[in-house]
Amino acid sequence: MSFSRQMSNEDEEMSRTALSAIRAKEEEIEKNKMEIRERVQAQLGRVEEETKRLALIREELEGLAEPMRKEVALARKKIDSVNKELKPLGHTVQKKEREYKEALEAFNEKNREKVQLITKLTEVSQLILKSFSFFYLLNIVIGDSEEKAHARQKAE
Repeated sequence: MSFSRQMSNEDEEMSRTALSAIRAKEEEIEKNKMEIRERVQAQLGRVEEETKRLALIREELEGLAEPMRKEVALARKKIDSVNKELKPLGHTVQKKEREYKEALEAFNEKNREKVQLITKLTEVSQLILKSFSFFYLLNIVIGDSEEKAHARQKAE
């Protein structure tokens, strides 16, 4: 029995050592758990703070965006109003442009007609001048002949 007692003592000693090792491991695990829990809690605290800051920033941005939305809506209304006013003006401009082109074409046509008439008038004037010159010369020649004839009659 002494052998068995000795075995028992050794078994007990081994069991105690194993138990101590297990307890040490459990304590280490528990310690690690606590450290991790503390880090997670600290991280969660920072996340909560950042979430609050983001919420405040979002509120501020929404507060700033609201007047801008109103301004944008007002600007859009003004643009729509101006577009409504511009539409008939655009039609008027197109109509006036067509009228202007037609008037310009008519003007150019009349101008060409005027140039043709002036050319014809110049030609006719030159013909008339030539005719007058011819008649003048003829008159001179006839007049001289009549004077000579008259002078001959007086002389006879």
